[in-house]
Amino acid sequence: MSINSSSLNSHSFLTLLLSKFGHNELPEGAAEKWALSERLANWLDCRDILSYLRDEFYIPKMGTLPNVNPSIVNTGLEKECIYLCSNSVGLQPKCTKKYINNVLKQWEEMGVDGHFYGSEPWINCDDRLLEGIVKLVGAKLKEEVGLMNSTTVNIHVLFTSFYNPTPTKYKILLEDHAFPSDHYAIESQLRIKGLDPLKAMICLKPREGEDCLRTEDILEIIEKEGNSISILFFSAVNYYTGQLLNIQLITEKAKQKECFVGWDLSHAVANVSLYLNKWNVDFACWSNYKYACSGPGGVAGIFIHERYKNEGMSRQRLLGWWGHRLDTRFEMNNKMELSEGVAGYRMSTPSAILMAGVKGFLEANIFLLKSSTNPWK
Repeated sequence: MSINSSSLNSHSFLTLLLSKFGHNELPEGAAEKWALSERLANWLDCRDILSYLRDEFYIPKMGTLPNVNPSIVNTGLEKECIYLCSNSVGLQPKCTKKYINNVLKQWEEMGVDGHFYGSEPWINCDDRLLEGIVKLVGAKLKEEVGLMNSTTVNIHVLFTSFYNPTPTKYKILLEDHAFPSDHYAIESQLRIKGLDPLKAMICLKPREGEDCLRTEDILEIIEKEGNSISILFFSAVNYYTGQLLNIQLITEKAKQKECFVGWDLSHAVANVSLYLNKWNVDFACWSNYKYACSGPGGVAGIFIHERYKNEGMSRQRLLGWWGHRLDTRFEMNNKMELSEGVAGYRMSTPSAILMAGVKGFLEANIFLLKSSTNPWK
């Protein structure tokens, strides 16, 4: 939702805001009295159709947090804190502990047989979650998404396959203040290809005196440099400013210049609506431990558009045994038979414990409500 509150009076602004939440009117005189007040917040909370989901998460209490001075906490140490840090680590879903304990119990009771037996065999612990991930990122097929590695590792996985520089088309366009790990990964990919990052990286800065990139400036640099740009790789939501870029428009413009388009969705997944397949995004990756609440250091996600799902070994890639088709994987004949789509990019045995963290969030399913119950749609 985008609202320019500066152009509205208090009543118009609040009416527009409330309409997004399915409310048509305010009590008489409330707009002027309640504007940006605790009373307004409480009034909205009582009418929020998603408010019940708050009870699905553990929220730290004032008394359990470090660096809290009890002498100045007038609400009591048992009161829940105001948590605004999901951009770093999301809150724990209450059901996550149960799922992690189920994995530990299965390991305790079955040992290696837990791979193939039990209520949830580990052999396909990642596959079972993909329908939820499809909805979360706006994919079309399960074959477009995967749960694997960490975000930085997945950047390397994707650039290994999609970054094939030529003498004339070799540059990478990204924002100037990208998350450090993204920046370092791209620098290293350039050096692996024998290129100078100072010459091959276009790090787009906001205009002087501004903090956010203007869409028109991004489109202008694509138009100007597009013939030399191999990959555009931006953060959909910038970790530092919180700016949400126009993914659809930027992707469309870059595709016109025959650039590959990738997105880091670490601060976008479970935070904003995404339609990656519809928007024609080539690839994307993200962490699941921020707004997707899978736990600190949780397994990351990856998306590759369906148009690439049958390429097989014709596209270079990093290989590992988990990318081998399941039906012949355990024949151990060292003859790679790639799984279709993103599954063919998997390398290592997935952690059932980390997958339990993803399952916990998907059960809480905050952002799977992409219907009339989603006020941000």
